[in-house]
Amino acid sequence: MTFKSARKRLFLVPLLLGTFLLSSTLQAQTQTKPIRIGFGMAQTGALAGNGKAAQLAMEIWREEINKKGGLLGRQVEFVSYDDQSNPSLVPGIYTKLIDSDKVDLVVSGYGTGQIAPALPTIMQRKMAFITLFGTNPNGKFGYERYFQMMPNGLEPAVGLTYGFFEAAMSINPKPTTVAFAGGDAEYSALALEGARENAKKYGLKVVYDKSYPMSTTDFAPVVRGIQATNPDIVFVAGYPPDSVGIIRAANEVGLKTKVFGGPMIGLGYAAVKKQLGPLLNGVIGYELYVPEPTVKFPGIEAFLKKYQDRAKKEGVDELGFYLPPYGYAMMEILGQSIEKTGGLDQGKLAEYMHTTKFSTVVGDIKFGANGEWQVGRPLYVQYRGVVGNDIEQFRKAGKAPIIFPRDMKSGELKFPYEEARK
Repeated sequence: MTFKSARKRLFLVPLLLGTFLLSSTLQAQTQTKPIRIGFGMAQTGALAGNGKAAQLAMEIWREEINKKGGLLGRQVEFVSYDDQSNPSLVPGIYTKLIDSDKVDLVVSGYGTGQIAPALPTIMQRKMAFITLFGTNPNGKFGYERYFQMMPNGLEPAVGLTYGFFEAAMSINPKPTTVAFAGGDAEYSALALEGARENAKKYGLKVVYDKSYPMSTTDFAPVVRGIQATNPDIVFVAGYPPDSVGIIRAANEVGLKTKVFGGPMIGLGYAAVKKQLGPLLNGVIGYELYVPEPTVKFPGIEAFLKKYQDRAKKEGVDELGFYLPPYGYAMMEILGQSIEKTGGLDQGKLAEYMHTTKFSTVVGDIKFGANGEWQVGRPLYVQYRGVVGNDIEQFRKAGKAPIIFPRDMKSGELKFPYEEARK
C-alpha cells in the first residue's frame, strides 16, 4: 500500500462513518417524528355542528391509537383549520397543509360543498384522499385516489334515494304520483337527480318538481303548492334549516299524502330531534345509525358510549348517531392502511384501500373502482311514538324503526302520513 492510498483510506473512514451516523440519525428522527394528518373542518358557520362532532370522533381515534403506541411506532398528530363552512376557503387550506405544513396525509372536512373544492389541490399533489359525506363530488373529476365515507353505493345519488322509493312502493295500493322539493344547493340537486331516476324506474308520475331558495324561512306556501297536486309520495331533500321548516309546515298545513320524507339532512342530529319532537312522527327519515336490534356493528356501542360521555361537555351532538361513527371509521381505515402497507406512500395506500375489505365500527366497507362503497346501505326509518322533546327516548329502540334495507328492517311502514303522524 502506498503512502498516498493509505492517506486516502484514513480520510474515507471518518467520512463514511460520519455518513452512516448521519443516516442513522435521520432514520431515527423519521421513526420518532409524528405522523401528521391534515384537514379543514368547520368549527364555525352553518356546518359547525357536524364539523365539531366529526372532529371529536377523530380525536377519540387518535387518542386511542397513540395510547397503543401510534402507527408504525410513531405518534399521530392532527393539523387542522376551521374552514368556516365556506367552500372558497378550502383550496387555500389544503395548499397550506400540503405545501407549508408538510403534512404526511390528508382527509376531508364534512360535506359535498367542502370536498369538491379540495379535490383539484389533492389531485395535483397525487395524495390519497378519504372524504366524509360527499354526494358524488368525484363524479366530475374521476380521481383514482379518492374514497368516500358515505354508504350510498357505486351510484351515490341513485343509491342514496333508492331505499326511500323501495320502502314507499311496498305499500298497497301502490303509489302512482310523486312530488319533489329541495333547496337550491348542490346536495339537494344531486339527491333530486337520483330520486327522479328512481321514480322513473318505478313508473311514478311527477306532479310537482321545484326547488326553493336556501334563504326560505316560511315553508307553508311550498307545502300548500305540493298539496295542490295531491301526490301519493312527497320527497324532500334539504339541509337542516329547511328540513325543520318543511316538517313544521307539513304539520301546520295538515299535509295529506301516503308517504312523506326523504334524505332530509338534520333529522339524525340530537338538536333537531329535540326541536321537532312529536312533529317527526310519520316522517320517513334518512339516518346513519339508530339503536335498533337489527343494527349491531362490532364496536359501535363502545365507541358511542365514549363519544356520548364527552359530547355534552364539549358542546357537540349528544347522540352522535349521524356523523361521528363515520368520522371514527374513516380514521380506522386510514390507520389500518398505513400499518398494512408499512409506510406513507400515497400510491400504495390508495392501492391497498381499493383492494381491501375493512372492518370498522360502521360495519364492513369495500370501496369500488370509483372510491364509493361497493355495496350501499343508507338507512331509512319512520319516526313513531315520539312524545315530547326529551332526547333520552331516542337512545332506545322503537322511536325510529328501520324500514330499509331489508336485512336490517325492524318495522313496517305505516301510512298514510296523516294517520302515521298522529
